[in-house]
Formats: sequence, C-alpha cells, structure tokens
Amino acid sequence: MSAVSAASTAPPANSPAAFYLNVNNIEVIYDHVILVLKGVSLQVTQGKIVALLGANGAGKTTTLKAVSNLLRAERGDITKGTIEFQGQRIDQLTPSELVKRGVIQVMEGRHCFQHLTVEENLLTGAYTRGGDRAGIKRDLEKVYEYFPRLKQRRGSQSGYTSGGEQQMTAIGRALMAKPEMILLDEPSMGLAPQIVEEIFEIVRDLNQREKVSFLLAEQNTMVALRYADFGYILENGRVVMEGDAKELLANEDVKEFYLGLSTAGRKSFRDVKHYRRRKRWLA
Repeated sequence: MSAVSAASTAPPANSPAAFYLNVNNIEVIYDHVILVLKGVSLQVTQGKIVALLGANGAGKTTTLKAVSNLLRAERGDITKGTIEFQGQRIDQLTPSELVKRGVIQVMEGRHCFQHLTVEENLLTGAYTRGGDRAGIKRDLEKVYEYFPRLKQRRGSQSGYTSGGEQQMTAIGRALMAKPEMILLDEPSMGLAPQIVEEIFEIVRDLNQREKVSFLLAEQNTMVALRYADFGYILENGRVVMEGDAKELLANEDVKEFYLGLSTAGRKSFRDVKHYRRRKRWLA
C-alpha cells in the first residue's frame, strides 16, 4: 500500500469540513449492465481544490456527472452509495435543483452556445437568478475582471473564439450562477500549455478570492497537482491512490507511471505496460 493515503492526509472523518462534498462508496452502471464506478469515495473540503486524476476512461467524468446528476441523460444510474453536499443528500435532486444549491458543472469540451455572443453565453449562467438585474450586472463585471480577454470579445460569437476563450467563457458562465462549488471537467483538453497555465491560475485565484471550492477532473497530472490541495487517482473505476497534492507529486509511483519519470529515468512504453500490470500500490 502506498505511503500516501487518506488516513495520513485527509481531514478527520468527523470534521464538518470533510463533508462539504462527501461521495460515499458509489457505484454507477450504464444501460443496466456496464459497471463503470466500483465503490468510489472522496471528499472535498470547503474552500479547497481537489483533483480527480487518471487516464482516459478511468471514470473521472462519470464521477463528476454522478455528483451533478447528469447520468440519466446518458442512461446511467447510481446503484449504490450516497452523495452529500453541505451535510444533505443530493443524489436524488435534479440538475437544476443542484444549480440553485450552488453546485455547477463545467462540461468537458466547453459546450458554449456557438451562435450566441460571449456575453450572451455568460448571461445564460444567471438564468436561475431571476430578476436580480443589479447583482447580475455586478457579477458580469467581476467575470470580466477575471477574464479581461472575454471583455474584449464580449460581442463576438462564441463559435468564432479560440479554444482558450471558450473555456474561459464556460467557467465565467458557471460563475454567473453564484457557485459554492464548481465541477470542472478536463479544463486543459485541447489547449496550448501557456493557456492551460492561465486557466489554472484563474481557478486558483477564484478559489482564494471568491472561496469557490473545486473538484476538477484532469489527465494532466503534473499541472493539476501543482494547483490542487488534495488529489485522488482513479483507475478502472476505483480510487487507487489519494493524498495531499504535494505528496502525490513527489511520490515515486505517481512520477513513474503517470508522469513517465522515476529516479532511474524515463521508462519505455513496454516497461510502463509491465509496471501497470504489477500495480504496486494495490499490493
């Protein structure tokens, strides 16, 4: 078993902070047949950034969709376990009810409304806020403070903006809903390294200044762990490692398998395949 474990680094089980978001032993099945998540448990402490890591197909997106109750649109169901937010069960709520409680998901691939302008996209995030015009206007200006590039492109159709600008629009749209927690799915996908760093800097800024908690799913392990407080690594629908982000980043198993580095240097693809079969941290 890895030296990096929940017992040594996670908040105490009886701490109120540990249950801001509490995913407890959930199983997810698609089409009544395909078991995708196999007893996943994780916690997000209030005001923290938690990274959900793993290769493509490990179950990261499914975990986020289980939290935001978007599984049924894809014929998926939570068949075991519970999900709580701020001490109350949310796994039976509708997605719109969750948004009103402050749990907002930014989908993988950004999903902007291509035919709407950047500003119109941002304003769709405030749909659930009703007639709070003064508050919406104030928060729109706040979004432009975080994303000055969007202010420059506010009148442009989103379909004609860059991938980085669309990702900023998607995050800004989530901010317009006054979130308590943002579920951020693969924010680095398809973006240049410089833009990825810019996006993660803004995420950290939002976390520190606005006190928004983040659960982010990410394949770019090195970048995610540099900005996160805590991390969980998924493989084949199970949590195989968890711990403080700095400890995970320094862990030899993580460096060797997920970053391709070790004290012995970079491994070949054949060596990595053999290493994966051994699964040293599950021994």
